[in-house]
Amino acid sequence: MFPRPDFFSGARLNFAENLLFPANTNLDEQSTAVVTATEDESHLTHTSWASLREQVRQCSNALRAAGVKENSVVAGFVANHVQALVALLSAATLGAIWTGISPDNGVSAVLDRLVQIRPQVLFSDNATLYNGKQWSGQSKTLEIVDELKKHGLELVVVIKGLPDFETFLPEIRAKGVEAADYDSFLSSSPADQPLTFTQLPPSHPLYVLYSSGTTGLPKAIVHTASGTLLQHKKELFLHCSLSPASRMLYYTTTSWMMHHWSVSALSCGASLVLYSGSPFKPHGFSSIPRLLSSLRVTHFGTSAAYLTTLEANNIRPVSDPSLDLSALEAIYSTASPLPPSTFSFVYEAFPQNINLASITGGTDIISLFGAPCPLLPVRVGEVQCAGLGMAIAVIDSASDPDSPQFVSPPDAPGDLVCLKPFPCQPLTFFGPNGEEKYRAAYFERFPGIWHHGDFVRIDPSTGGLVMLGRSDGVLKPAGVRFGSAEIYNVLTRFFPAEVEEAVCVGRRRETDRDEVVCLFVVMKDGQQQFTAELRKQIEATIRRELSPRHVPGVIEECGPAGVPKTGNGKKIEVAVKQILSGMQVKTNASVANPEALEWFREWARRAEEVERLPN
Repeated sequence: MFPRPDFFSGARLNFAENLLFPANTNLDEQSTAVVTATEDESHLTHTSWASLREQVRQCSNALRAAGVKENSVVAGFVANHVQALVALLSAATLGAIWTGISPDNGVSAVLDRLVQIRPQVLFSDNATLYNGKQWSGQSKTLEIVDELKKHGLELVVVIKGLPDFETFLPEIRAKGVEAADYDSFLSSSPADQPLTFTQLPPSHPLYVLYSSGTTGLPKAIVHTASGTLLQHKKELFLHCSLSPASRMLYYTTTSWMMHHWSVSALSCGASLVLYSGSPFKPHGFSSIPRLLSSLRVTHFGTSAAYLTTLEANNIRPVSDPSLDLSALEAIYSTASPLPPSTFSFVYEAFPQNINLASITGGTDIISLFGAPCPLLPVRVGEVQCAGLGMAIAVIDSASDPDSPQFVSPPDAPGDLVCLKPFPCQPLTFFGPNGEEKYRAAYFERFPGIWHHGDFVRIDPSTGGLVMLGRSDGVLKPAGVRFGSAEIYNVLTRFFPAEVEEAVCVGRRRETDRDEVVCLFVVMKDGQQQFTAELRKQIEATIRRELSPRHVPGVIEECGPAGVPKTGNGKKIEVAVKQILSGMQVKTNASVANPEALEWFREWARRAEEVERLPN
């Protein structure tokens, strides 16, 4: 499995061609390929297959004229709309590498990622609409451009997402970078220049996605064209039964792998609904169900957090006589495990003939290990089955790395692994020492076996997977996956005078519906004590520099013993996470300050007591 096999060596293909001209379909090119929707219902936009192809023709030729070629990097700081899709497909048409980041990310989070891969071209929204408010993208974009210019940025294309905001092109040009608005950029392409797809090796890089940044900066994961295409088409065509009669809406941002997964629905001839904005605007809890009804969506994807919110508020769209959900065939839930009660609720709240599928995979494989299946029963609490061709297994977490053992009995919990190569394995990690980072990320725990980092069990009688959380220190509140290092980086940059060090972990007890991020800080010697005001400052800074989703639910001061560490000074995040989550953790001899772990046990006990007190 490592080094990665060169699958289908000698073949040639283009990823964008397979999405724009899907094989074995008889499409009417005037039919709708993409619907772009936002909270503003007056701005619903339908894009035909012919128009989508024409926009990609224009955009790819304009990019080519700007000097973009094979292996160039094109980045998007963009919301989920058709212009972002056109930019993605245009980059792939030329053999350039696409990377997307959502505008809700702060400047630090964007630069932590993009500085590593040095984009030549940046697409950016002038403004976005979220939760009923319009947000200008000017200050963020200008700050990002200012830094990326030092790392090879040549051109910024500004998409006018909101008409009442300027495109701030003069301000970008003042920084020594070329700038164009999206419509003018596309119209600069000669009308007689055809749409030409560069034919590339199967292992040619297509996308860069980012790891959680558990240790240091987020790692830039390079995914291949053929691996992504084959895996997505297998999952969408076979596991999901997508066809030209299908319409998919996956509630996602451009940063999340589910965006990349869902746009591949085009390869099945299906149409897409690209939605950006709050799922609860403008009609509260009925906002997304109204969209599903009016657009006749067949396949709806979302997070477990969204479905549990509907459950908590007893929202049952099927009971609303103004909605017609008869077209709905499937609801997919991912990002975090779907609670057992929510399985039952969904079949009460939506049509009972749907395929409800809790699915699991990851940024690392840009796809699924545990997938839907319309031929199998839906069992409460389980992912239906392993993806076709994915040789997954569960290894005893206590195994000797050089002699890994399967769990015994077979339904015992352990580490999710994959035993055989699969085409969507990443190509490498972008940048210096990429191969070594790649090996360390997936093959260091059990040499020669893909170690995914999920703690699971497999029901031997059904083949279904039960997801039990992360086996490492990755944080996943509401399914948004990030690493503690991103939080540490903000503390280091903005609070060097107040905070000496910190430990940041996720807490998810058996009774919890979702993971809560807990941040514990050690104050600098001689500084003022930890205060409510400092807590507010840390929250505000993390919200501004990263995103609202990164803000910890708990921010407290560490005990006198400080952060638990190994003898060589490494933070022991996983043990703290397990203690806060209610697990029994034995103190290892390598713990340099076991009294620190004892303090966290006491903190967890006190927190439980407080929660049990009557309101």
